[in-house]
Amino acid sequence: MKVLRRFEIMVPLHFNDGTAVPLELLTQTQTELEERFDAVSSEGQTIRGFDRESGDGEDELVRFFTDVPNTDDNLAFFRETKERLKSRFQQEDIWIATHLIEVL
Repeated sequence: MKVLRRFEIMVPLHFNDGTAVPLELLTQTQTELEERFDAVSSEGQTIRGFDRESGDGEDELVRFFTDVPNTDDNLAFFRETKERLKSRFQQEDIWIATHLIEVL
């Protein structure tokens, strides 16, 4: 059995002003992950997010995820990536979740 860490990144399909995120920004994000880890997956459908606490209404998101070795270097990469994505997608925050997985 192989133990890896999955990183899941949720990025918006619209900027905060409601305009659509250009496809190039989504492609750039996918390409960066693929070039770093040789593999990346993404959801084919739009993910709808709701946050009652913020009152922002509904978000439309896409999820990228990749399974990588559980190393300090990879964790540092995703911390740095989060900051780049916040700027790229003009967001106060970008949701990146991580958890260990076991591959049979």
